[in-house]
Amino acid sequence: MEMSDYVGKLRGELASITRFAGEDVTRAAELLTEALDSSVRLILLEVLSAAAADITARLGDTVVEVRLTDGEPTFVVMTAPPEAGYDEPAPEAEAGQARLTLRLPDSLKARVEAAAGRDGVSVNTWLVRAASRSLEPPARGRQAGGRWGPGQRITGFARS
Repeated sequence: MEMSDYVGKLRGELASITRFAGEDVTRAAELLTEALDSSVRLILLEVLSAAAADITARLGDTVVEVRLTDGEPTFVVMTAPPEAGYDEPAPEAEAGQARLTLRLPDSLKARVEAAAGRDGVSVNTWLVRAASRSLEPPARGRQAGGRWGPGQRITGFARS
């Protein structure tokens, strides 16, 4: 995708707006468009990234990324392979699986879909992992939530 075409169209629009203005206004518009060039490119890149994230959130196991190649954005589409133990049972996994109906507020559902998209997994896989993590006992020496509690200490060697 050639962003220069879109930046050029924006410059043309600004030039056409100022065509009836005096030389001072026309020159000011030219200087502004030159100064805003990198900002406009950055905003266009943010829009493309947001669109890619929105598309990813709706595609399940497919991830759409925006990458810069030679200063121009390119789209990369990847399909995540199914992970044993979550979507498909591994040989050592439990033999049975249970189906569960889960009702979520729309806002939470959207956040879960976005998080699954960022991780490149299905919503089901993401929810299974989240439930598994929340049920695991806290690591030895640490409290739930990752904070060190009173009476616990950290040992080791540090160099400054």
